[in-house]
Amino acid sequence: MSTTEELAATQTPGRRHADRQARARRESSAPGKRPRRSRRLRSQIIPWLIPVIALLVWQLSPGEFLPSPVEVIDAAVRLTANGELQEHVWISTRRALIGFAIGGIIGFALGLLNGVSKRLSELLDTSIQMIRTVPHLALIPLVIVWFGLGEDGKIFLVALGVAFPIYLNAYNGIRNIDPRLIEMARVYRLSKTALFKEVIIPGAMPSILVGVRYALGIMWMSLIVAETIGSNGGIGHLATQARQFVQMDVVVLTIVIYALLGKFSDVIAAFLERRWLRWNPAFNANPTGA
Repeated sequence: MSTTEELAATQTPGRRHADRQARARRESSAPGKRPRRSRRLRSQIIPWLIPVIALLVWQLSPGEFLPSPVEVIDAAVRLTANGELQEHVWISTRRALIGFAIGGIIGFALGLLNGVSKRLSELLDTSIQMIRTVPHLALIPLVIVWFGLGEDGKIFLVALGVAFPIYLNAYNGIRNIDPRLIEMARVYRLSKTALFKEVIIPGAMPSILVGVRYALGIMWMSLIVAETIGSNGGIGHLATQARQFVQMDVVVLTIVIYALLGKFSDVIAAFLERRWLRWNPAFNANPTGA
């Protein structure tokens, strides 16, 4: 037995554990690890640079026509203390989620049907594209006549806004699936259910998720329009009341809330993309190499 083997044999379990910890510390502080952590930290900081700079410029600029960020924060604290802000945010969020669910299901179903059936596409797509281009504001008189001033009209407008981005992306995603994949599935005699489950839906999923991400932004913009219809609650109602009483701090607060809700929705959509598209090497690839 060599000298090295004799020394290794005489090491106690405690000594071996200490050696493993020391080796782990050396590996974690290796030069290749530091750039990775630095890149991750940098990628988390860079997106917030412009909002922070904008906030600083806003705070330092003269406040003749726009309340300062501190005044907006004071308004948020005041409305939160009496529970008014949470109530309006919850009312708006509930309307947005219900409208998104209804519009998303309709948009996905239409995209799926028109994507797999050329005849249905010829029958429906032109009508859908014509309705898609009608502005929400132009529909408000009809919505009031059809649904009244209650919740149904507001949810209808949100669902209408959400349905089209999801429809378009689902439709294009299915249309752009590689025909060789479908031919291969037929060669392997996959059933129609398996064809949808194993080929069509996964193949169209990247495009569908782009539509979901875009629709989440449209959802909040549609809600702003919807809450101008005789609303007695919600962020839009809060903004309308504040505008009537010239409470500009509250008006700006509602704009900031819409922006934060939009960003939160986008974070959720990005999370779903990472979870559901892990199998896709093109999605995981970083074309910049940064």
